[in-house]
Amino acid sequence: MEKKLKEVREITVIGSGLMGHGIGQAFAQRGYSVSLYDLDRSILEEALSQIRSNLETFLELGLETEEGVQKALSNIRLTIDLREAAKRSQFILEAAPENLALKMDLFEELERYCHPETILASNTSTLPISEFGKKVKKKERLVITHWFNPPHIIPTVEVVRGETTSQEVFDLTFHLMEKLGKKPIRILKEVPGFLINRVQTAMLREVLSLLEQGVAGPEDIDTGVMGSFGLRLAVIGPLATGDMGGLDLWCKGMRYLYPFLDCSTEVQRILEEKVERGEFGLKTGKGFFEYNLEKGLALSAQSRERDKRLLSLLKTLSQ
Repeated sequence: MEKKLKEVREITVIGSGLMGHGIGQAFAQRGYSVSLYDLDRSILEEALSQIRSNLETFLELGLETEEGVQKALSNIRLTIDLREAAKRSQFILEAAPENLALKMDLFEELERYCHPETILASNTSTLPISEFGKKVKKKERLVITHWFNPPHIIPTVEVVRGETTSQEVFDLTFHLMEKLGKKPIRILKEVPGFLINRVQTAMLREVLSLLEQGVAGPEDIDTGVMGSFGLRLAVIGPLATGDMGGLDLWCKGMRYLYPFLDCSTEVQRILEEKVERGEFGLKTGKGFFEYNLEKGLALSAQSRERDKRLLSLLKTLSQ
């Protein structure tokens, strides 16, 4: 396995948008040669500008050096030629929009261009390998690596195996994520939403229900979560928390609360109505909260502030 890992030197990231540029940055910071592909040169230039901004945040917090920043940037090559992006790569990671037809055609084309042993990974959060990989002949090399935004900071990556994924590809991908300094988790079979998104969505369903009932306002809900189990979860997981508190007490509390928890199978109207009014959040200047800055600047400023807080927290936790 160690020999195989050392052979992975060239990485290709397909799609340079919200997730793709951060994934490319993560590989580049660890010394990998990265081909960042997209359809338009202007999109790629914008992605590179965002990577520079991200690296400046690392530098500002003492988590990167000037030399490291320049080295990372020199490891990234921009290209609009898919064949060129794929032909030398040992690991290709697709981060294109969640469009099944698009992904099916993309993986079929990538297989024609890349080496027969190249691993083909997807960052999909919803689509199973059996669907987006239908046109791929060597299905044993297909795997999912589901990253979380911002991918250049968040440690967890879900490594998901499909029914056709070989054990070697699954293990190699897991250890590659470890080499990046990530904390990968093994998802042993495909289920809708995998693991983390299912847990997060279950929480959001209850949060929206409480908001809709008028139990608390948006600010108090966010403040309450961040200052309680949200903070605690950074150092101890939910199952270990249960062990620490006592499973007998946990069980008793669940017996009482379960009948009162939201079990909707449709999205709550409070969210549907906001979407219908065009209140999408930061990108429109209004969501559950209002943002006074110019919309584009609001998104950039909020993202940068979020990244600083996340990096500061990770820095503290690693000491």
